[in-house]
Amino acid sequence: MLKYLKKYRFLCIIAALFMVGEVSMDLLQPDLMSDIVDNGVLKSNADLIINVGIKMILLVILGGISGILCGVFANLASQQFGNDLRKDLFSKIMNLSFEQTDKISTGSLVTRLTNDVTQVQNMVMMSVRGLVRNSVMFIGGIIMLYRQSPKFALISACGLPFIVVFVSFFIKKASPLFAIVQTKLDGINNVMQENIAGARVVKAYVKEEHELDRFDRANDELCTTNLKVQTLLAFMSPCMNIILNTCVVTIILAGGFSVKNGGGITPGEIMASVTYMAQILHGIMFMANIFQIFTRAKASADRINEVLSCNEIISDGTYDKTPESKGKIEFKNVSFSYPDTSGEKVLENISFTADPGETVAIIGATGSGKSTLVHLIPRFFDADDGEILVDGINVKDYPLEKLRDKISIVLQKAELYSRTIAENIRWGKNDANPWEIKKASVIAQADDFICKTSYGYNTLVSEGGHSLSGGQKQRISVSRAILKNSPILIFDDSTSALDLKTEAQLYNALNNEFPDSTRIVIAQRIASIKSADKILVLDDGKISASGTHEELMKISDIYREICHSQLGEGDENNE
Repeated sequence: MLKYLKKYRFLCIIAALFMVGEVSMDLLQPDLMSDIVDNGVLKSNADLIINVGIKMILLVILGGISGILCGVFANLASQQFGNDLRKDLFSKIMNLSFEQTDKISTGSLVTRLTNDVTQVQNMVMMSVRGLVRNSVMFIGGIIMLYRQSPKFALISACGLPFIVVFVSFFIKKASPLFAIVQTKLDGINNVMQENIAGARVVKAYVKEEHELDRFDRANDELCTTNLKVQTLLAFMSPCMNIILNTCVVTIILAGGFSVKNGGGITPGEIMASVTYMAQILHGIMFMANIFQIFTRAKASADRINEVLSCNEIISDGTYDKTPESKGKIEFKNVSFSYPDTSGEKVLENISFTADPGETVAIIGATGSGKSTLVHLIPRFFDADDGEILVDGINVKDYPLEKLRDKISIVLQKAELYSRTIAENIRWGKNDANPWEIKKASVIAQADDFICKTSYGYNTLVSEGGHSLSGGQKQRISVSRAILKNSPILIFDDSTSALDLKTEAQLYNALNNEFPDSTRIVIAQRIASIKSADKILVLDDGKISASGTHEELMKISDIYREICHSQLGEGDENNE
């Protein structure tokens, strides 16, 4: 964390110096008040009272100005620190692999990016203001108290060991609970994220009460843990006050006896000593609260560092040349298993080639590994064994940006964002002009319905695309991929919400506009892939057969069974 604060160290130093100035003005006040009491009030010296009073007011104004400037510079340092940390953390999260984000959970990542960064940011603020203020107040108070009376300084010193014991005890007990509080906050964010994203499913199954119960349990756990922390810390302040008041009373009694016995101490000095004693012990009390903030911030900092220190599972390759973009894909004996699945193979010994201009379709039962197979091409995951080549280069050797620039992928779930339709499509190409956006939409069979919306391409899409139908969302996603104009185009069951006529028009338009692109199509419908140049039949993570529709009807029992279930016996006879 220090590296983020290092660039703002000048602001921190300036803020600390102004804080020293403010505290110095506070430390001079009791001494001046002592002068007013002893030499002004008791001796009826009105001129001294006025002169010293004016001096006190000027010092208060100067201290106030120093405090304001300290706050300004401390805020600048802490806000900029938090801004940089949050940006780097978000950047790291965006580069985590799917395996890592699944392991940490979305809710936890949201908590770390928001609440945890805020806790650390508050720690920086308290370090510059509270820590400096109370440290100077404590040390300066002891020096000023010693000047008034070494005996009074000794009384304050007797109270310090008790304060240290109390602070150490309570902080030690509370420290583990702060990490638990943040974990419980993760749980609330997870429930919130799932319910907001899946609101329609919750309503469709009338599960509002069930989800309310889930939220209540998560919220109760957070509340209970927070209550434990606050109850524990609630004991700390009264204990400190007991010590504070005991020391103050002792000073008053000792001073009273000294005055009575002619010990050379004046009433003004006793007043000043009591004030210095209060400043010292209040400084210690505030230090205890700062330690509490530091302890909470440390728990948050550990959680942030856990993300920042994650090693990249999917890292850039070192291939620095630019091979000719033809779009050829080769799988050579590729096997893959998801982490934490006891090594169970999702894909096993997969080998095939997709040449430029070819359409390769993949079909198979649910869970056969179709989506997993295409996710290995842009390296959403890395294969355990074998090689995947794009234009003759292993995908692991490519820098990720160069590899993914070669690929346009439309995922099974259409992801849209709360911005205009044009802006959602423009994700495929940031500098695309309106004509290019419209052309991509025409090819994707999306232009007709877009033009019928309230504001055409400037129509705002609601969060998650809930203002559009499934087929409309898919066609906008396809438009985005087409606009990118990559040599490889992957459809991961991304036309399932389209009727067969619209789907056929889409593929015909693609064949006409991009005859040289390599297309990988995952589909559940035989009618969607009958015209593909090559069809791979996946069964339990293995390619059981491959060929054209006509060839598979002759050699593959699985393909024939799927075909019969969808098209009927008569269609086969017509082939």
